[in-house]
Amino acid sequence: MDVERRSGGERPWGRVPALVLVPVGLLVVLVVVIARSPDSVRLGPLLVIAPALTPSFAGPRVTAVVAALTVAAGVLVAVLRGGLTAGYHPAQLAALAALSLMIVVFAVVRERRDRQLARAQSVAEAAQRALLRPIPERIGPLQIATVYLAAEHEAQIGGDLYTATRTDGGARMIVGDVRGKGLAAVGESALLLSAFRLVAAQHATLPDLARTLDHNVSRYLLDFAQTDRETAEHFVTALLLDIPDDAPVARMTNCGHPPPLLLRHDRVIGLDGGGSAPPLGLGVLAAADYPDDAFPFEIGDTLLLYTDGVVEARDRSGVFYPFADRVARWAGSTPEALVKHIRRDLLAHAGGRLGDDAAVVAIRRTDGSEHRLHGLL
Repeated sequence: MDVERRSGGERPWGRVPALVLVPVGLLVVLVVVIARSPDSVRLGPLLVIAPALTPSFAGPRVTAVVAALTVAAGVLVAVLRGGLTAGYHPAQLAALAALSLMIVVFAVVRERRDRQLARAQSVAEAAQRALLRPIPERIGPLQIATVYLAAEHEAQIGGDLYTATRTDGGARMIVGDVRGKGLAAVGESALLLSAFRLVAAQHATLPDLARTLDHNVSRYLLDFAQTDRETAEHFVTALLLDIPDDAPVARMTNCGHPPPLLLRHDRVIGLDGGGSAPPLGLGVLAAADYPDDAFPFEIGDTLLLYTDGVVEARDRSGVFYPFADRVARWAGSTPEALVKHIRRDLLAHAGGRLGDDAAVVAIRRTDGSEHRLHGLL
């Protein structure tokens, strides 16, 4: 979406919105009414309504044209009511011209700010695309779909993260949540995602991978603790997942993150029976042994990874989003359809705006036939 269109800026003259007829028509009506009104009724100041309405749907150029027409209408009213120099007309015309000019200046300033905001949003969105590179729709026998909702809508970026990488004979994934939200959490997100992509395939087990990631996050936070007081209080909850191609099983290491849900047929199973280590980045507080839990993950099963922004979303009454109950309705959906259902339902529950960043990753195991066919082609 280009900056000009997003900022609500000036449209080409051939595409001036039909709404411009509203202030022009209002000017015509007011001139007729004023011309037929008694001299004691002074309706001339109402002419300023026309340029005042215009910035709500048009840019400064159209506003300037309407402002000029407004001043011309004021001059016409003065001529019809006794001349430009008669009575109160000079003062009224001066005031009308001054107010119209102020409205045009306001329209110019607003357009510049809208363009600056649009550029800032474009930069933020580009940063998010670089940070949260889309996970492929298929990795081996896995079908994958994701959805990300930032709490700070203007920035379109936050502290939730996810990514996946191919390993020998399988796939490894991470979903995480940096303490805090918005741009303050971007540094930690970028570091953890980069570290995961670099070392995910180099460790034999998920606990070993978790120790390396914890070391990287702790080192990053230590380096910046002296210059950023908030950084010293940051940490990252994370869930690491290892899914082999040729075995109906998955392995998980949980570092203080909400446990995933397993959708099997019409059932929703919470995978919270295993242990959990402290979040990444706590350094000396981290557990010496990270859990390495295994659970069945068969053909047709779907795993839902998510961040706490999903389950902690509240409605107007303060009720949390009943995530497990809601996803049971769509247990048979494809990953893409599932995340679309969740996105729509979550926003409806929260009244259109979340209090925290939220991310969902849906992973379905298939028999791998499509993957093998693609490889042959």
